[in-house]
Amino acid sequence: MAIKSALNNKATLEIAEVFDLVRTDLERVEEELTRESQSGTEPVAAIARYLQSGGGKRLRPALHLLAARFCGYQGPSSVRLGAVLELLHAATLMHDDVIDQADTRRGRPSTNQRWGNPMTVLAGDWLYMQSFKIALAERNLRILDVLIGLTQSMVEGELLQLTRLGRADISEEEALDLNRRKTAELFAVSMELGSLLGRQPPPETEKLARYGLNLGMAFQVVDDLLDLVADPARLGKPVVNDLREGKVTLPLVYALAAAGEAGRKKVEAVLEGRGFSSVQPEEIIALVRETGAVQRTRARAGEFVEEAYRCLEAFPDSTYKRALEAVPQFVLHRDY
Repeated sequence: MAIKSALNNKATLEIAEVFDLVRTDLERVEEELTRESQSGTEPVAAIARYLQSGGGKRLRPALHLLAARFCGYQGPSSVRLGAVLELLHAATLMHDDVIDQADTRRGRPSTNQRWGNPMTVLAGDWLYMQSFKIALAERNLRILDVLIGLTQSMVEGELLQLTRLGRADISEEEALDLNRRKTAELFAVSMELGSLLGRQPPPETEKLARYGLNLGMAFQVVDDLLDLVADPARLGKPVVNDLREGKVTLPLVYALAAAGEAGRKKVEAVLEGRGFSSVQPEEIIALVRETGAVQRTRARAGEFVEEAYRCLEAFPDSTYKRALEAVPQFVLHRDY
């Protein structure tokens, strides 16, 4: 598991053992995902298998499993809900790839590239419905309410993003709102569902959800930065891909705020042409680095991490709490 491998050198033996337990739970989530992949008719089943074989960090189900154990729950429901969260995440990525006309995902051809847009949209819809079918088996209206609210917010995020494509005048607030809707709320729900399984009182559930929200915000801010400065081979897709798709993310918001007219015109040229015909990706990367946007973006991610830590302060010390405290550093310092 990516979290454990990133922390292994400095984590205590007890915390390492916690991540071993979560890794075992994740293996059960993978088994659940395999069963669900086989339950659909072809070619939906083939697409689902393709997505699962592509791997991924599985960070959202891992957080959920860790939250459930932190709250004292150990049972099959956390595994099933871990699969629900991963299926929702996969469905979102599939629809994103169709909207963005993406060619690759995690270093492989995207599903829309292999099967076409109509098949990918329908398969994504199937994953959404399958995830709710699994959740419905819990017979818990609160869980369904949380998942429905999450799905609505993610769809609203996609719609809002479409209205902002090609615009260079995106504000910091707008960029962060999209990050919250499209990414951070799924992290929050991952924690919230673990707390609900552990029957925690509402104030504690709210604190854990806010921890997840701030962790998710940090994750997406770092993700936005990696799109501009990461090694493409590690990232699994071309760099400066967001701008190519017409998206101005937080690092570019900061870069544009500090850039002169020449820098702004370069960004606008890429947005207007939806590609790098007159401006090269290296010029945009240089703009981000030279304006101090890299440092400012990392600092903003660090603020979200600090807020995530504060959300855990009221909880008594435990090995599981220390494991949760270790996760933000993995998020903050990842390079893919």
